[in-house]
Amino acid sequence: MHPSQLRRNETRIYQMNDKQPNGLALAPLGLFLAIFIGTGAVLSAGGTEMAFYQLSATVAILPAIVWALGMGRGKLDDRINIFIRGMGDSNIITMCVIYLLAGAFAATAKAIGGVESTVALGLSFVPASMVLPGLFAVAAFIATAMGTSMGTIAAIAPIAVGVAENSDLGPALLVGTVVGGAMFGDNLSMISDTTIAATRTQGCAMADKFRMNFKLALPAAVGTMLLLYFLGSSGTVVAQESYSLLKVLPYIAILVMAVSGINVFVVLASGIALCGVVGLATMPEFSVLSFSQDIYNGFKGMQEILVLSLLIGGLGELIRFHGGIDWVIRAIQRMASKEGRSAKRSGEISIGALSAVADLCTANNTVAIILTGKMAKGIAEQNGVDPRRSASLLDILAICILR
Repeated sequence: MHPSQLRRNETRIYQMNDKQPNGLALAPLGLFLAIFIGTGAVLSAGGTEMAFYQLSATVAILPAIVWALGMGRGKLDDRINIFIRGMGDSNIITMCVIYLLAGAFAATAKAIGGVESTVALGLSFVPASMVLPGLFAVAAFIATAMGTSMGTIAAIAPIAVGVAENSDLGPALLVGTVVGGAMFGDNLSMISDTTIAATRTQGCAMADKFRMNFKLALPAAVGTMLLLYFLGSSGTVVAQESYSLLKVLPYIAILVMAVSGINVFVVLASGIALCGVVGLATMPEFSVLSFSQDIYNGFKGMQEILVLSLLIGGLGELIRFHGGIDWVIRAIQRMASKEGRSAKRSGEISIGALSAVADLCTANNTVAIILTGKMAKGIAEQNGVDPRRSASLLDILAICILR
């Protein structure tokens, strides 16, 4: 079908729909959560490790999509077109491409030894009395640069255990310090999947969201580091291997470029290219072929979240078409008027609550943000909430609830 004809058909479909708020339109979303949570709960009760990660969300959402396609009036072909339109939304596609580039950068930077060099560089400047604040700062920097809290913890936790073995600081305190720094950095990172999802669904720049989050996270980080300083005066620093400043350069480069407001595609593409140059210059075994393989491995690591983003984009558009998002917005407006809150304040509370509840249900920060992104954007637009603020609320509440 010609694109112009497709657009006319979509206009006709939306005009046919009565657009009345409809709470039942949210039922497929409830089915998705019931399948996902129910499976995880049953497996967890049976003693399965990582129970909530056994059923992929990309499979759990399929029955919900089938239900949503079967709802409402009109032809099935029309509703399928609505679903595809949601999948092909420019924000969804942009988010997916950024996921791919972010995954490629993380994989290539790790392949050239960037993580190890960054850890060694950071700890080489840490005096014994500052071991806890130092670990926190190193974890925060690496998580901000890598865009993954779990990858940061995996890289630095063994060092924390080594410190525990050589001092009277408890392993729980040391590992907790690493986790805290990793979460701080992940919340600020401009290539974190949660940041990508929050900014793209709310329509704001990553640098703006970074500044918004930084104002909220910095006071907590400063207070934490002061407390860690007094708790860690008897610590020690485990000797680290040598580091290469060149291998740290890609992380520094993308942070500087991203904060400067340079287009995220340029930032990530430049970071990937820089990793390749550094690898070829410093590692004899590194080749153009291995570089291409590392890029592809980064792509593969983002496969599940990319497919899920597309499917949730389509489901979200069907929910909107059937009146589900309008129903949520009306319900929030009624609640705000009863409780006497301002529309803006009520909208902010609702956006945060949506993200927090979704995170509790899915046990996955990124899924929670993608799942509630369209509803949050609608609430923000109706209640005068700045897109930067709504993106920040989505990200913060999703990260802190299960951490």
